[in-house]
Amino acid sequence: MWVSKATMYTQKICTVGSNNHLPGKIGYWYGRLCHEVKKIVSAKVHKGLARLSPRLAMVVLLLMFSTSGFAHTVNYVLEKAPTGSVVAYYLKLGYTHIMPQGFDHILFVAGLCLLSNKIKVILWQATAFTVAHSITLALSMKGLIVAPSAVVEPIIALSILFVAVENMLLTELKPWRILLVFMFGLIHGMGFASALNEIGLPRNKFFTSILSFNIGVELGQVTVIVAMFALVIIPLGKQPYYRKWVMYPLSALIGLIALFWTVQRVFFV
Repeated sequence: MWVSKATMYTQKICTVGSNNHLPGKIGYWYGRLCHEVKKIVSAKVHKGLARLSPRLAMVVLLLMFSTSGFAHTVNYVLEKAPTGSVVAYYLKLGYTHIMPQGFDHILFVAGLCLLSNKIKVILWQATAFTVAHSITLALSMKGLIVAPSAVVEPIIALSILFVAVENMLLTELKPWRILLVFMFGLIHGMGFASALNEIGLPRNKFFTSILSFNIGVELGQVTVIVAMFALVIIPLGKQPYYRKWVMYPLSALIGLIALFWTVQRVFFV
């Protein structure tokens, strides 16, 4: 039952984008994103995730190119540093990549919080996002996948726009939101990899560095979630005017910012 409803809601979201006549590359990538999302939410859940994984893989493959000659940048200074120092460095790096530097990731997580006032549901979404970006981050830093930032960054902006529009169309959180968050997390992970590659990783502490960075990112996300609940959800979430005067305006603002970023990243970066 919910699959057919999810397909209907996804169609509405994609129609919003097409009716706005998004220009050139923006319209193309928004269309491809919507096309694959509709396939995912239309899949039969009782057949298991095996039916979904090819679709998820397709989304990622649209954004990346395989290569065997790429290797992550080596941080030679930290190769000689104690493990504790490496952990502290990448933990802080991961946290600051979200708070306060990652404004796009902050808006993505904030957007996820607006539709539901249940902390458990929000944490499930945050966990799905973390698992997904951890996968593509590790694969990217190992050189198994490579995605140009010129493609990844606009898609990250579009994922924020998608969530914002979805908030305004849905009246309650649907089970398939976690699947979408996981898919978007795969894309965001490649964006994390691009930023992390500028710093580099010590070869002898590769997995320690990746794990520490991811924990820092997760702590940054939790900070955003706690702030959203403290400032918005707890004081306003159960008020009769919440949807009309809080959720709608905030989602619209997030969507407009994401649309601006998309245009900027496609045409001016």
